[in-house]
Amino acid sequence: MRYLTSGESHGPQLTTIIEGLPAGLPLLDTDINFELARRQKGHGRGRRMQIEKDTVQIVGGIRHGYTLGSPVGLVVENNDWKHWTKIMGQDPIAPDEEEEIKRKITRPRPGHADLNGALKYGHRDMRNVLERSSARETTVRVAAGAVAKKILKELGIEVASHVIEIGGVSSAIKEYESLEKLKEITEDSPVRCLDPVAEKKMMDAIDEAKQQGDSIGGIVEVIVEGMPPGVGSYVHYDRKLDAKLASGMMSINAFKGVEIGIGFEAASKPGSEVHDEIAWSEERGYYRKTNRLGGLEGGMTTGMPIIVRGVMKPIPTLYKPLQSVDIESKEPFSASIERSDSCAVPAAAVVAENVIAWELAAALVDQFYSDRLQTLKETVDKQRAFAREF
Repeated sequence: MRYLTSGESHGPQLTTIIEGLPAGLPLLDTDINFELARRQKGHGRGRRMQIEKDTVQIVGGIRHGYTLGSPVGLVVENNDWKHWTKIMGQDPIAPDEEEEIKRKITRPRPGHADLNGALKYGHRDMRNVLERSSARETTVRVAAGAVAKKILKELGIEVASHVIEIGGVSSAIKEYESLEKLKEITEDSPVRCLDPVAEKKMMDAIDEAKQQGDSIGGIVEVIVEGMPPGVGSYVHYDRKLDAKLASGMMSINAFKGVEIGIGFEAASKPGSEVHDEIAWSEERGYYRKTNRLGGLEGGMTTGMPIIVRGVMKPIPTLYKPLQSVDIESKEPFSASIERSDSCAVPAAAVVAENVIAWELAAALVDQFYSDRLQTLKETVDKQRAFAREF
């Protein structure tokens, strides 16, 4: 199962084509729009989220509410396109109009893809880089993740996320009663945090950063319950599920670190305080007494909850820009300013949730017979029964 995305931040639309979905999966545009709306929320978002009210158009692969087994095409239009039709148009422009129309960018922003992308593709106008490297592309990644979530839901697997740190303010509450309770609390939180005291401090930190023309980052955590044991592989490096989850998390714009379970904390602990003891009961089969390794051992699921955290750096577009160099004159200048957020960590939690959902759904579809949803459900249930009786 795979997908590709296409489109620029201020182009007419963003597109994704998903291949490898099982036939018979119930899927409506409202399932996807729910996740798109979640991505647009969060204290610290910029004016772009007031302009765009993202909704999906399903343009292929679904008939009467069910997938056909053929590729599924999804489109999200950019409402702001009407203001960029000349600047981002596909047609050639006359030389005498070039300076007026193109809004050429020659001053790269530190921490962004601008300069490296220009060096890679030879673009003298770095708008050609930033329009695609923008986190706006995560819109259709979330759309693909919403489809993956439908597969997981059909298999009895639930995914949730929350923010555990923003701008140095950490949540003191990391335990949760149930995933449903976690979702209930975080959906009502402007920063998707379980801790109401930390929530207020996070919002204050975001407001202060915005007032100073700065930006702040944070840490998000994704939790998955219900995965059967033995998904993934130990036999090759590129089949290890924890590697795929880490890769997926690191592929999100501005993410600079990832950990699974206790992660980097394991470096300072003895093995007896890191590894999870194995137990067995007639009701549960094999399980772990603790879950320090975050539901993954040897590149495979253990059946325990999967815990993945990602670190998002502050957004590199600053209203108090850092120093850079103009690539035309080679003179020092303040970097270019594009419309941006002061903090996108709450939205990034939703993106991470959907990215992890995609990787897990893809792993299940790859490992078990998946041409038809009903057969996929039966084979996954057989794996669960086999693990209990083993």
